[in-house]
Amino acid sequence: MALILSSAAVAQERAGAGTLITGARIFDGVGPKLIVGQDVLVQDGMIVAVGERLDVPEGTTIIDADGRVMTPGLADMHAHLMLQMSFGVGFTSDREYWAYVASTVAEQYLMQGFTTVRELSGNSFSLKRAIDEGILKGPRVYPSGPMISQTSGHSDHRTDAQGPATLEFEPSVPMKYFHVAVADGRDEILKTVREVLRRRASQIKIAVGGGTGSYADPLDTTQYTADEIRAAVEAASDWNTYVTAHVYNSEGIIRAVENGVKSIEHGNLINEKAMRMMKKHDVWLSPQVIVYTFHPAGFNDEMKARHDAAYAGIDQMFTMAKEIGFENIVFGTDIITSPQMIARANEEFTLRTKWFDNAEILRQATSRAGQLLALSGPRNPYPGKLGVIEEGAHADLLLIDGNPLEDMSVMTKYEENFDLIMKGGVIFKNTL
Repeated sequence: MALILSSAAVAQERAGAGTLITGARIFDGVGPKLIVGQDVLVQDGMIVAVGERLDVPEGTTIIDADGRVMTPGLADMHAHLMLQMSFGVGFTSDREYWAYVASTVAEQYLMQGFTTVRELSGNSFSLKRAIDEGILKGPRVYPSGPMISQTSGHSDHRTDAQGPATLEFEPSVPMKYFHVAVADGRDEILKTVREVLRRRASQIKIAVGGGTGSYADPLDTTQYTADEIRAAVEAASDWNTYVTAHVYNSEGIIRAVENGVKSIEHGNLINEKAMRMMKKHDVWLSPQVIVYTFHPAGFNDEMKARHDAAYAGIDQMFTMAKEIGFENIVFGTDIITSPQMIARANEEFTLRTKWFDNAEILRQATSRAGQLLALSGPRNPYPGKLGVIEEGAHADLLLIDGNPLEDMSVMTKYEENFDLIMKGGVIFKNTL
């Protein structure tokens, strides 16, 4: 039976009552082998000690893992908590309905072992606050706020029924609700980025190339001029954080990297020149597989064709990364329009085994994710280490019945195999 989290339990943990987990085989987020004979002591939401025969305070709760594998909590580095409705439902619903759906998606993510998500387009600021305050259950949220694109870009969801912006700009529903934003030219971009930072974004997301889930922008298009990209980067840098960019094609990637972008989302159609430039500049790649295995609800034929073209590029992207030794890769899903597919998000782990070994994939979802999250600097809403099991790291921990280093399929059966889910020292599931 899963433990029902009470406000008293949360208060007790935050007041300093500790938890000692013994008998686990530990994947620490970094090493390729499991660590045995080490116990983990948690207090005040942090890992305070890892070692043998630890001295623990009186009243510490002891959990015997009985040989289960302990991993850091997982991170989905390209999530969309706010965008889990079909286009037809989303474009005809009010803000409240969007929020109610997102609240259920947030809890679903947490119960699948994702203790952190990087929200990469969506007005999730209040959702994050409600989770942090214990009003709702969900993962840590690193919000980007609205993805920002040019007119006709990936955030421009106006249809042919809406008139040209040269006469009067009529925003789409997602734009009205601040899930996306359209800005052109240095001045508009500076203002929009600053507005997003005002809402406490941890990083900024822009679009510098075409997308599959938007009406007007083919994948081959290069979007935003160099000066416009620099404007976004300068505004983010002034706030000591970074810019990540949606883009599939190499020209957009090169332009983004040349102008200070630190992370590339997707990149499916990348060539070797662009990937080597990313490696030289220590830029991160945030790719996904599972989202391309289905057509999101509401896609028309043109959007489906773009989606399929993006899927076709994944093999060459990952194969090239292995060949040139590009390792700045994180784990993500990019699932939109479907809470049912969110429930299958853990299949991303098995899909990646075509190109990466199990330890690499787990690192992408833990310690490497933590490295990229740390780029938000003082805008990091959760200062401290994430994605590792070591003294001083956040106590985001899973106990898994099965060894994902040997059999990655155990990650897909989370209801059955994830026996303990802890975020910030608070236990949200415990079947031991």
